[in-house]
Amino acid sequence: MTSPPPELQQIASPAPAHRLGAMLMGMGTLHFVAPKPFDAIVPVELPGSQRFYTYASGVAEFVTGALLLLPRTRKLGALSAVALFLAVFPANINMVRLWRDKSLFMRLCAIARLPLQIPMIAAALKIYRSS
Repeated sequence: MTSPPPELQQIASPAPAHRLGAMLMGMGTLHFVAPKPFDAIVPVELPGSQRFYTYASGVAEFVTGALLLLPRTRKLGALSAVALFLAVFPANINMVRLWRDKSLFMRLCAIARLPLQIPMIAAALKIYRSS
């Protein structure tokens, strides 16, 4: 099977990668500007300080976002985003556990974050496939 000529090939829009990249860079920046909320959801069972994990995940989010912005590194950025979304899932579960005594609204927000990982992973995989 041959590929269509370049002029007929559909070129994927970079907009989804740019949106996801900007979101990740913004969240990564927030880990440094306002780290306390992120510290609070790091499982205490992890070795080392919670702030270390806050900063490390902030760097990972920022770098992953930056990788998504450039066509040359977009595939790597998309795979990094998938790995990142899977890696932070335990913190989201921990948030549900920690917020069991919070208001109903806050508990529902924490629970709602769990299934939101699925469309974010799907978006990153779609960016990977189209890059």
